[in-house]
Amino acid sequence: MQGEFSIVVDRSRYQYAPTPWEQEAWRASALDWVAEQLAAHGLRASGELRVRLRPWSVLVRVPVEGREAVWFKANPPASAFEGPLTAALARWVPEHVLRPLAVEAARAWVLLPDGGELFRDVLAREPVEPRTWEELLGRYGSLQRALTPHVREIERLGVPATRTPDLPEVFDALLTRSTALRPEARERLERLRPRLTEWCAELASLGVEDTLDHADLHDGQLFHPAPGRFTFFDWGDAVVSHPFCSLRIPAEKARARYGPRVLARLLDAYLEPWTGAGRTPADLRSAARHAWRLSVLGRAASWGRTFPDPSGTGPNTEQHSSESLLEIFNDPPF
Repeated sequence: MQGEFSIVVDRSRYQYAPTPWEQEAWRASALDWVAEQLAAHGLRASGELRVRLRPWSVLVRVPVEGREAVWFKANPPASAFEGPLTAALARWVPEHVLRPLAVEAARAWVLLPDGGELFRDVLAREPVEPRTWEELLGRYGSLQRALTPHVREIERLGVPATRTPDLPEVFDALLTRSTALRPEARERLERLRPRLTEWCAELASLGVEDTLDHADLHDGQLFHPAPGRFTFFDWGDAVVSHPFCSLRIPAEKARARYGPRVLARLLDAYLEPWTGAGRTPADLRSAARHAWRLSVLGRAASWGRTFPDPSGTGPNTEQHSSESLLEIFNDPPF
């Protein structure tokens, strides 16, 4: 396929970050695999390939004759679980996710169908009321609850486990490896650890089981192809942790668009799937406040999931990780 079509490459601000796309043999092998998988489905590529290179993925839009484009994605070793996880989610919660056309687990490759219009594009095109965000968060919460019985299987696929009782140890590991922290910031974080341990104990005592946390659920990570329909994708940052850690990123996006008063409605919509079992709304909101802070641990850890960079010319992942970790001091806005 490599010599058949023109190729347009987008590196954004990561002009010098290495990816395997720069290796001719890898590139040829990946595109040949795409052609083989398309042929297995009776499909054929047609037209310009658009390649998006980032330190954490290679993404190629492949036009296909007679239907919507398909998408090839390659992950670095630390998030090689994404293809197998996406395939498993398509079995367990098919109404909420994409079903891969093919997965090559050994090489961390996946071929995905087009999911329709991104929610981000819908927001840019037309007015969207807050109730749409309430609906998507309620659906996402239901997805998380439905995946609770599959947590062990999710971990066996290689998804990192940052279980609620283990978060203090995750915090310690991040603090140890965060070489970019200033001494005063490190001391401040060290003093926070007893409180962090208390937050984790309170979360665990609520009885809400750990499950899959997307960990980067913003408006560019879900499709909104039709009213009432949402499709969640891009699971490369996912972890197994407390479900409420998922709330922070979408809530911040909605707050930026509508103002802080929208948060109460979004919070109620997201927490509704966990009501009952003796849990009061006040209990759930308190837990959400703790999880809001603790969610930064997953984000800080995810910065290490990039392609290996022996040249040292890629992004300063330690700096980004440290900056994420310090967000734990920010008060939840509800």
